[in-house]
Amino acid sequence: MRILLVICLCAAAQAQESLQVTAGLGGMLERHLTSLAKAAWEQRAARVAAIRTPAEAAARQAYIREKVVEELGGFPPKTPLHARTTGTLAREGYRVEKVIYESQPGYLVTANLYVPAGGAGPFPAVLGTAGHSAGGKAYTLYQRVWITLARRGFVVLAVDPPGQGERLEYFDAETGQSRLGAGGTGEHTMAGIQCLLAGTSFGRYELWDDIRGVDYLLSRSEVDPKRIAVVGNSGGGTQSAYLAAVEPRLAAAVPSCYLTSWEKLWSGPGPQDAEQDSVNFLKDGLDFGDFLIAFAPRPIKMLTAIRDFFPIEGARATFAEARRVFEVMGAADRIDFFEYDDPHGWSKPRREATYRWLAQWLQHKADAGVEPEFDTEPEENLWCTPTGQVATSMKSETVQSLNRAMAEKLYVARAAAHAGAAQVRELIRARLGVERLRPAAEKRGEVGRDSYHIEKIALTTEPGITVPALAFVGAAGEPRMPAVLYLNDAGKAADAAPGGDLEALVRAGYLVLAVDARGWGESGLGREAGYRASFPRAMRAILVGRTLAGMQVSDALAAFEYLAARPDVDPARISVLGKGNGGVLALFAAALEPRIRKVACEHAVVSYLDIARAKLHAGIVDIVAPGVLKDFDLPDVAASIAPRSVWIVEPRTPAGAAEPVKEAAAEFGHHAGLRVLERPEGWAFSKVYADWLRAQ
Repeated sequence: MRILLVICLCAAAQAQESLQVTAGLGGMLERHLTSLAKAAWEQRAARVAAIRTPAEAAARQAYIREKVVEELGGFPPKTPLHARTTGTLAREGYRVEKVIYESQPGYLVTANLYVPAGGAGPFPAVLGTAGHSAGGKAYTLYQRVWITLARRGFVVLAVDPPGQGERLEYFDAETGQSRLGAGGTGEHTMAGIQCLLAGTSFGRYELWDDIRGVDYLLSRSEVDPKRIAVVGNSGGGTQSAYLAAVEPRLAAAVPSCYLTSWEKLWSGPGPQDAEQDSVNFLKDGLDFGDFLIAFAPRPIKMLTAIRDFFPIEGARATFAEARRVFEVMGAADRIDFFEYDDPHGWSKPRREATYRWLAQWLQHKADAGVEPEFDTEPEENLWCTPTGQVATSMKSETVQSLNRAMAEKLYVARAAAHAGAAQVRELIRARLGVERLRPAAEKRGEVGRDSYHIEKIALTTEPGITVPALAFVGAAGEPRMPAVLYLNDAGKAADAAPGGDLEALVRAGYLVLAVDARGWGESGLGREAGYRASFPRAMRAILVGRTLAGMQVSDALAAFEYLAARPDVDPARISVLGKGNGGVLALFAAALEPRIRKVACEHAVVSYLDIARAKLHAGIVDIVAPGVLKDFDLPDVAASIAPRSVWIVEPRTPAGAAEPVKEAAAEFGHHAGLRVLERPEGWAFSKVYADWLRAQ
């Protein structure tokens, strides 16, 4: 009986101590972003449906090309290819040349050129774009396409995408593999997040490699310049679709296992790899169908799989929409659709459909497209480099190194370098998309503790968004107490345990409001989710023209408004304390709200430039704002807060390790009120922070 009583008392205590404010917030942020996406794709569908004349279709095409290039971040200037052949294989019906060219100075692209044997050229040509395979261009499945086409009279240039094949950019010499996993997606995500800081996309680098691949094909006497096509599957389907939109020299295209609709893809599986998520894509009124529309009236064929994770329903709807535009342009016979009841991949039925389409439009003949059985090459036979990796055979730039150089130049010329505090505020507001929201507050309960209590507050910051908050209120505080707004990306309850940091502040005489900005805590994914979950969420935001950081700062400022309006708070004595990514948001909030008295940023990255410089990073995707380095960096934000007090406590590197205080201090510079410090041994949270907050 005594044991049962103890169990019951423990259960009652746990129930009493529950710090959950409201139920049902899981997926709240995703639902909000979905509502924005839905409005965007519905408006776009209406605009496309209104196209009735060839002139209107042509205007749409011009808009698509302009926006796609803008979203990619523009292309670099063309420079000499410095193409060289490092070896040749003679095979029955064709030969393979091992080619290396520079799509940008010092940036090496490895490729295999398949040339038909005998016959009179020039031949039609195909740029072959590889999907997410570790072997890249030499992957056995893709070799079957290149060899079959070469034996059918096509020159084929098969290219390694960055992060695949011989172009691993995070190569581990001990294992001989990528440090970020096979297939390229990890490498693309790592560098792709950094590209956003400079206002570009990982897709920019892939597409530019492909555009320069077309330049290389045009340099070959064996190639007919009027008969060049692009084909690719999966990630190669992405490249071939984008290239169809931006490369006017193509005569035909066959993207496989990529095209669908955002309406069907959005919720499951959602945004995919870095090159597939262009900034503002949905906000700008684009969808998958625009890749097809931009290519009209040139012949393009969609290859699809009924059981693909790119939803077949979306693919069918996209084809129907694009076909109508082709009809308007008098080219209904130049768009086609092929589906097969199998899963994702360049299976034989889709490969044979590729051969038939290219034979029809580039060779002007009917061909059953039957692919015979044959042996492919061991991947190492197709290496263009002695070791099979540009990382070990020769020095090559990488996406990360090229983006770093771009970021360095942008940083030097950033707008905030010569701006005052008011201008920096406007730069932050515009770049992050911060809104001033007026919250509606509702008390949802209370938890009593020794000498203080915790109020559960639900803040509605905008329709569909609830920000749970915990107000820690001392039992015998001043009539109008000083207050601390507490922002921790681990959630409002992370430091709320008895004897924890928040209790220390309450006992020191402060009212503390800890909040779950949207995407944290009750509406979050959990810190253990990692990039696999947080990356798609961040990409959903940028697709609709928002940033997670901007939305979360908006919530933080709304929480400040709530605090300032409380009758038991002195609005002239509100400070902000942020941890992790919450520390970065605390800096933004203090810069945008002059009434914030002091700000402390703990365990946060030092600068966006640091992220762009880093070889590896972790946990920073939520604070990324596309193009931010054109405008400002975090030290600029801190400087704009002066002369108010700013503490940078135990800063972190982009990979999460401790950043040396001296190095961090050098980046932040010397400003009135600014201190960069580490926790000394014996650091007492209540005393150090409370003394700092009390100080004038």
